[in-house]
Amino acid sequence: MSAELEHANITVSDATATAAWMSDLFDWHIRWQGPGLDGGVSVHVGTERSYIALYQPSRTTQAGDNSYTTRGGLNHLAVIVDDIAATEKGVSKAGFKAENHADYEPGLRFYFHDNDGIEYEVVQYT
Repeated sequence: MSAELEHANITVSDATATAAWMSDLFDWHIRWQGPGLDGGVSVHVGTERSYIALYQPSRTTQAGDNSYTTRGGLNHLAVIVDDIAATEKGVSKAGFKAENHADYEPGLRFYFHDNDGIEYEVVQYT
């Protein structure tokens, strides 16, 4: 038996804006958007096989504690790219700061945080 991740669902402050930068940066597309839980909004952005469900609550959200010290916390999302240098330029253009660059098996990687403080890992396999 094998399995692959179909989607992850995360809470963001602006689902439309987050979907826009994800579409631009990762060459993804909006698969679906519409009403969400408790009057919120959901936008599903990704590829034909997998996506991120972006949930924007109807009420103002607040930043949580450090995800690495919170049980059940989301530590980061990782994305595989074909051209890590071009993606890093796109990250900067989107207004985010690439950091923690590394080159170890199985490939190159760096991290960045978006406007909601969500950490992303960008990986290019060598």
